This record gives sequence, structure tokens and C-alpha cells, in this order.
Amino acid sequence: MLVMLRPEAEHELLEAQTWYESKAPGLGFEFARAADAAVASALHNPFGHLRIEEEFRRVLFRKFPYTLIYLPSPDELLVVSFFHQHREPGVWTERFNS
Repeated sequence: MLVMLRPEAEHELLEAQTWYESKAPGLGFEFARAADAAVASALHNPFGHLRIEEEFRRVLFRKFPYTLIYLPSPDELLVVSFFHQHREPGVWTERFNS
């Protein structure tokens, strides 16, 4: 299965990783590992995670207050957002309403 990242999701991932690394050496790497684990979980069972909006699904990060939001299809996993859980819920849906 192919994994595709929306540009906004890639930006969120890199921004968060940089922020965590600035707080403690190695923490950015731990964040990246948590993101990789969330993506791997989505790949392992793309239609098995909680549906949150239409066909969009989520995977919660371990150790960090982030959620992977993705849209599965039979041959592709579209990563929509690496969403900080303290942001306003639903903000990521604006990416599909414009």
C-alpha cells in the first residue's frame, strides 16, 4: 500500500519534530518514531481504526499529544494531518472544504 502525505501534514510533522528537538536533544527523534509507529499501525489495519469524519480515520500517538488523521483506500493511505490534540477539533477538515 502506498503512503501519501498532504503537504500540510508534512509541514506539521517537520514543525513538531523541530519543536520537540529544541526542547531536549533526541526528543524530536522520539516524536518521529511515534509518527512512524502511527503510520505503521494505519498501514497494518487501514480500515480498523476509529472513523472520525466521513471516511477519515485516526490513530493516536503514544507519548505525544498528536493524532494521525488519514483517509484509506484499497491501494493508498492518504495522510491528511499530524494533528496536535489541543488544537480546535475539525480544523483539518478545512483542507477539503476549499
